Amino acid sequence: MSLTHVTVGLGWDPAPPTGPFGNTRKDIDLNVTALAFAGYDFVDAAFHEQLTSRDGALRHLGDSVTGDGDGDNEVITVDLTRVAAAIDTIVFLVTCYTGQTFDQVVNGFCRVSDSVSGMELVRVDLSRATSHTGFVLAKLRRAEASWEFVMIGDPILADHPTVALPQLTVYLGAV
Repeated sequence: MSLTHVTVGLGWDPAPPTGPFGNTRKDIDLNVTALAFAGYDFVDAAFHEQLTSRDGALRHLGDSVTGDGDGDNEVITVDLTRVAAAIDTIVFLVTCYTGQTFDQVVNGFCRVSDSVSGMELVRVDLSRATSHTGFVLAKLRRAEASWEFVMIGDPILADHPTVALPQLTVYLGAV
């Protein structure tokens, strides 16, 4: 299957009320990030603090800080036809900006879909990342003239993409 456009979705439900009267809650703020690499060098990203990569190929469609609403709360679109020639790997990452572990997140999930066919390539229940604050979902790897999808599915300790960056080198290069 030749991929040209990919969508990454992230969803979760708001934190349940806490406190003696059930009237307070600590919001859970998950974030999805697409990080572009040339070999082992970080080049660019799309995430809640930078919505579009410099080449325009990676686009974050907006930040949810609570998980309110149904379906995907955050979405990144990837136009692989526009990715800069030097980029050979795009890594998809989920982090919890507010520091909760994924076992504290209600109905957390992330997924990757082929935007052209509508086929879901992978869907992951984030509770499997248990006591972690970060999750390396998958990567796209340039192979000759096309892109291939590679599932990763590894939990890490990272509440922000900058904290995760040093942990991602193991996923770069060959499968």
